[in-house]
Amino acid sequence: MPTTQKTLMFSSSFVTSLGSVIVICSILATQEWITSTITITGSFSNGSVIITYGLFRGKSTQELTQGLPELDKDFEVLGILGNSSPKSLQLVTILFLVISLITSLLSSVFTFYNSISNPYQTFLGPTGVYTWNAITAFSIFLTMVLFVGNTQSNYLSEEIVQRLYPTITIRGTTHSYGYSFWLILLVILLNIVTVIIIFFYQKARYQQKQEERKPMEYAPRDGILF
Repeated sequence: MPTTQKTLMFSSSFVTSLGSVIVICSILATQEWITSTITITGSFSNGSVIITYGLFRGKSTQELTQGLPELDKDFEVLGILGNSSPKSLQLVTILFLVISLITSLLSSVFTFYNSISNPYQTFLGPTGVYTWNAITAFSIFLTMVLFVGNTQSNYLSEEIVQRLYPTITIRGTTHSYGYSFWLILLVILLNIVTVIIIFFYQKARYQQKQEERKPMEYAPRDGILF
């Protein structure tokens, strides 16, 4: 059975790993990734289109200074993009987020297993926890970078609006990233906290072993022979 110290520390890291899983699920499920305000002109309308969307779904609203606005539109991001470059990059973004979810789940399993058992010093121990958290942090950071790149360089929002309203002309765009996007930073923070907890456990365990060796190192030779 593990010591009380090990149980407490690995249980704490299990909580942070599980928190990472829950946050990633929230990121996948919500559509508050970005709000883009796009200035438009058309034959009979002027104003702006405001779209808020995530990895899968979104909503569009027109705010016109001239002309009659269309009703709000709900759309599927991947469905509306067709076979385009922004769609391909969006799929890669989703892939990396799914990878981070899987590795977070594995980190939760490993930390829970270590809190109730004493696996050999193999990949099942702290090494596995470090590995899964490193992959999670790297994958979800790539998710953030790819989404920003797709929005800024690949003109994702403009592509969506152009397909929603084929007759309008786009004049300018501003972006505001929502809470779903910034939750990525919380996942990275939880990964760091998990690693720090395990690191301090290993450090304390090493110091304890060193303390146990000292009586033998400083004991008289005759006493050791006896």
